[in-house]
Amino acid sequence: MDLKDYIRSIQDYPKKGILFRDITTLIKNEKAFKECINQIIERSKEFKVDKIAAIESRGFVFASAVSYLINKPFILLRKKNKLPADTHSIDFQLEYGTATIEVHKDSFNENDNILIIDDLIATGGTAEAAAKLVEISKAKVSGFIFVINLFDLGGADKLLNMKYKVESLINFPGH
Repeated sequence: MDLKDYIRSIQDYPKKGILFRDITTLIKNEKAFKECINQIIERSKEFKVDKIAAIESRGFVFASAVSYLINKPFILLRKKNKLPADTHSIDFQLEYGTATIEVHKDSFNENDNILIIDDLIATGGTAEAAAKLVEISKAKVSGFIFVINLFDLGGADKLLNMKYKVESLINFPGH
């Protein structure tokens, strides 16, 4: 099964000039979603994993299923002011603006190996911020798995240049 066949492309969303890769068409198909989760699990075997972290919100869809199936704790990396306890925060640039993500300060133990899962990587700003959240918590980034890599936007290359291990299931151009 080619997962690429289950991704819808929407021009000029969320703003003009952006070609949005929509994963809702993949997750609404039970066979494609199951195959996607199985592929993530298979690739996760290449990483040392104590906990799985995911970036709000679409990363939660994939990471929670993987976490459940491989029996690893799941940590939420959320948008600003969405977590009730003490947090670490990181501001970062998106392809189409700026944002902040946070994690509870007690989410990671020192030297935990954290696999970060997200639906898509574009320029890498969100992923880099996620890695910083893990590292300021004194845990280690084991690596990243993305469902989609927009390869010509350079995010995966940016992470690789930072010496992170990166896997992706589907590669699309970003434009």
